[in-house]
Amino acid sequence: MSRKPLSAALAIAAVLGLATTADAADKDNLIYMELKTGRVVIETRPDLAPGHVARIKELVKQGFYDGVVFHRVIEGFMAQTGDPLGNGTGGSGKKLKAEFSKEPHVRGTVSMARAQDPNSADSQFFICFADAKFLDNQYTVWGRVIEGMDNIDKVKKGDRNQNGSVRDPDKIIKMQLASDVK
Repeated sequence: MSRKPLSAALAIAAVLGLATTADAADKDNLIYMELKTGRVVIETRPDLAPGHVARIKELVKQGFYDGVVFHRVIEGFMAQTGDPLGNGTGGSGKKLKAEFSKEPHVRGTVSMARAQDPNSADSQFFICFADAKFLDNQYTVWGRVIEGMDNIDKVKKGDRNQNGSVRDPDKIIKMQLASDVK
């Protein structure tokens, strides 16, 4: 099944002057991530990972991700964030049951980071800079970047020799559900 990005649907509705309850429902599945370089829009995928999407939305509403750094960034691979400690060892304290799917890890995919245990995802997630199909069926995909991938591309990269660890890392300024933005 082919899916058009929500932003295209919202843009078409805006051009046509349409405002429907579908617009509000769509906004419930969009997350705005503000970075120093601009906005990133993430479309959540509750059809793939309802438990993870619900938890991410809960954390976003709490302001959990505001000010959190991109602690592990590997050029050509991914940018990882979501650890309040900023070193890759922290989380929100609530482990999530894996929700693996057939959704591929391609450029713009937003997926959960985890330890060796498949059911160890918490609050940390990563955004793929490029296709990473070797991750398919092993990590929970919960969203995709539909706008602002150029801003993700600008996130400060880490040292490849230090597993992507970033010195003086960039941070998320704010994350909000689109439906909460007035």
